[in-house]
Amino acid sequence: MNLAYRYSGAMSKLTGRLKREQDTFRCMARIYCGHHHPHADSGLCDDCENLMQYAEKRLEKCPYGPDKPTCANCPIHCYKPAQREQARVIMRFAGPRMTWRHPFRAINHLLDKLRKAPHPLTLREAKRRQAAAGDRD
Repeated sequence: MNLAYRYSGAMSKLTGRLKREQDTFRCMARIYCGHHHPHADSGLCDDCENLMQYAEKRLEKCPYGPDKPTCANCPIHCYKPAQREQARVIMRFAGPRMTWRHPFRAINHLLDKLRKAPHPLTLREAKRRQAAAGDRD
């Protein structure tokens, strides 16, 4: 398989921080898959690749957009339980290894963990209050 095509992200609509988060998760998946699912090419097995495609779709639809916190700190759980567990297993295995294999990505991910995000319902309520206050003026 042509790895340049597989990882080019040509069809991805993600940009900025969301793209960086997707790339970090893909690096984690490659570390995990390479250790647990040995196969001929250096890409991902079908199960791991399916999870990456699922994760990309979920990132594209994230209500926080670029202000998204890491999944562990997010008040919304947008993954289905099976995919969430699979992602948790991958991150638990690959997280400590990221420090040595991808140190800059690991540092960025640790800094992203400091992000706090209010629940979208709280944001929606604040917008309603602002609109109501604007109507009174």
